[in-house]
Amino acid sequence: MKHTETEGTDGTAAMSTNDDIDESVRAELTRLRDSIDNIDAAVVHMLAERFKCTQQVGYLKAAHKLPPADPAREARQIERLRDLAESAKLDPAFAEKLLNFIIAEVIRHHETIARS
Repeated sequence: MKHTETEGTDGTAAMSTNDDIDESVRAELTRLRDSIDNIDAAVVHMLAERFKCTQQVGYLKAAHKLPPADPAREARQIERLRDLAESAKLDPAFAEKLLNFIIAEVIRHHETIARS
């Protein structure tokens, strides 16, 4: 009997056995988790493509002595992403936090490029 640790509804660890799970539930969990894994892979690849583009922006800005940050553009992007999140039924505050994290990383890259 194989035991696995899962998270309980109260956030604490709970022990369960794979034998306790109905086969149809196990199959559905596997299907959903496979989809999640595929989506995670797509997100990573999309972020990599995004950073390739922002790196090119960083080189262009550095070549023309433009500042690494563009607060007006960043504000427009945040507002646009919040609107997209709402229409996708995703928490706009979460979407904004994610974009702010990405923007901070992009600016850090642009600063590094400008110094080199």
